[in-house]
Amino acid sequence: MRVDLFDFELPQERIALRPARPRDAARMLLVRGNEPFQDLGVRALPSLLEPGDVLVFNDTRVIPAQLEGRRAGGEAKIGATLHKRIDLRRWQAFVRNAKRVKDGDQLVFGGGVTAIAEQRYDDGSITLFFEGTDPVEVLLDRAGTMPLPPYIAQKRGVDEHDLADYQTMFAKEDGAVAAPTASLHFTPELIEAIDLRGIQRETLTLHVGAGTFLPVKVDDTDNHQMHSEFGRIDAETATRLNAARDAGGRIIAVGTTALRLLESAARPDRSIAPFSGDTDIFITPGYTFKGVDGLMTNFHLPKSTLMMLVSALMGRDRMTAAYDHAIAQEYRFYSYGDSSLLLP
Repeated sequence: MRVDLFDFELPQERIALRPARPRDAARMLLVRGNEPFQDLGVRALPSLLEPGDVLVFNDTRVIPAQLEGRRAGGEAKIGATLHKRIDLRRWQAFVRNAKRVKDGDQLVFGGGVTAIAEQRYDDGSITLFFEGTDPVEVLLDRAGTMPLPPYIAQKRGVDEHDLADYQTMFAKEDGAVAAPTASLHFTPELIEAIDLRGIQRETLTLHVGAGTFLPVKVDDTDNHQMHSEFGRIDAETATRLNAARDAGGRIIAVGTTALRLLESAARPDRSIAPFSGDTDIFITPGYTFKGVDGLMTNFHLPKSTLMMLVSALMGRDRMTAAYDHAIAQEYRFYSYGDSSLLLP
């Protein structure tokens, strides 16, 4: 499909630079089938679901994956955003000023943290080997900052508020370099209301990579190379999800990251299998969903793979109308913005 079919004009003032406070005070647009759009709030979520439905959250934790430094022996400034773990000491990273970095160069970051530039990839990223004996997580805590999305970081600096704001209440498994932002709206009070309603909760892990922010640079979706990310669904979780669906419950993914992993793990008979490994699933209109029955998600960038995903779930014309409505009603967009509940 043509990528420009998923384009739209977004006024800059609609990009949220801070989250709603409290988190569950955010607005939520209900898009259900072909019914009229409903302008609600996130706190309405329990009333929109049925007892026995399942909300599936991503428990990945964002690490301080943004590094600033220079090439050893030179003055050229180097910026690195870690993208994906390769092994205990190696990470694939997108590097600013990468043309000044040669294989074998030592990069010097803050706090005495150093790394050696190794393999280059076709997408322009580089393998960084972190020197020393301290775990890489310790080095990142010493030298790194929270990797805010470019559309926020270009408008303001990272500050102490982002350490909490850009982390979900479910964050447990270190490894993400971008937050599963649909889950940022949840609070203990909202979870209590969900539990009282009899809605089941499950978690999986998908370590969101910086590739989620990469623009689609081709004209046709068939030519786009999707980034891969590591994900895991354990056997016990898969069993509970299948039992809930067999009992008539719907599986509602909280965020596109949870959805992509559920669809990666789904069998042709719509059951969920245990999963552990990389996924590079790319969902575009025409895709047949097997793992999910609905999606809670924020509003996405134009011509992005996530705009294509929600269009696959609800229909392109339907999502175009929904985004036109959201813009007209002054919803807040992107990572720190408002939410939507999509029920085909």
